[in-house]
Amino acid sequence: MNISRRNAVAALVAAGLLWGTTVPLSKLALQWLAPGWLTAVRFGLAAAILLPVARRRGQRILDAKLLASGAIGYGGSVVVQNAGISRTSVTHAALLIGAVPVLVAVIAAVWHHTVARPVAWAGFALSLAGVGLVAAGAGGGATLAGDGLVLISLLLSATVTVAQARLLPGRDPVAVTAVQFLGAALGGLAVTLLTEGVPAVPAGPGPVLATAALVAGGTLVPFTLFAYGQSRVSAEVAGAFLNLEPLVGAIAGAVFFANPVGPRQLTGGLAIVTGIGLSSLRSGQVRAEQGEVGGAEAVAGGLGLVPVGVEERGGAGGVEAGALLRAEDYRRGGEVVG
Repeated sequence: MNISRRNAVAALVAAGLLWGTTVPLSKLALQWLAPGWLTAVRFGLAAAILLPVARRRGQRILDAKLLASGAIGYGGSVVVQNAGISRTSVTHAALLIGAVPVLVAVIAAVWHHTVARPVAWAGFALSLAGVGLVAAGAGGGATLAGDGLVLISLLLSATVTVAQARLLPGRDPVAVTAVQFLGAALGGLAVTLLTEGVPAVPAGPGPVLATAALVAGGTLVPFTLFAYGQSRVSAEVAGAFLNLEPLVGAIAGAVFFANPVGPRQLTGGLAIVTGIGLSSLRSGQVRAEQGEVGGAEAVAGGLGLVPVGVEERGGAGGVEAGALLRAEDYRRGGEVVG
């Protein structure tokens, strides 16, 4: 393994591990901030850092469609996700979030009328069964209402991810990410104005530090590291590291929050990860009209949709695992889907 690839793998590992901290950090931060406020603060601070970077790159900043997609797909989904996290266990939320890549793939397959290979659909079914198994077991701080809210947030995020296929071509990924982070912050702020009051003074430094860590270690740093790693390895290799997120979150829930991890959670988590693996099996190489494109099927596995790396065109924006390897960054037989 050469130095460049070794550095890329290290960056991808670090990104996956850092994303795994987002659920436990959110759980702590929610002791101080309500779901809307936490969303507004998290993405507002991240946007404040990224927007000047995008300006220096000479990119167009404000775009109504990108703001709207950020407000709904990021802001809306994370507000609902935060509400769910506050009502369920860290372990449950982390394992459920692990199903995002499969949800994106299924929605993309239905929406674009693509035909998946049987093994891919078996993987989809297995992962979704795992989600059902995890959500069916309440107790230990987990509730059906909380799990349901997390699932709704995942469906919203996955649907918007597939729907915004036409927004990214020809755009700078840093600018896209910055504007969508701004949209997410505005969306979260709108929720706070309608449903939440002014945040109380934090009882201690813990929730404040968790919020700061969520902005830096759970948002800005992993997005940067993943974009770096994805630009230097094939997309299927990069996509494999996204599976670290639910694993780290589930372990953190068991170790730091004393969430029970019984046979039901273990079986459900194993089903989710195994299903993702089945749906990600390679099918060789697909020759694009303008050259060779790797034939991996990372997140949308089995669909014959080939991911285009961040270095080719946009795709660095999004929320955690499923966001970087977007459905719209896939080609079928050399043609851009969507």
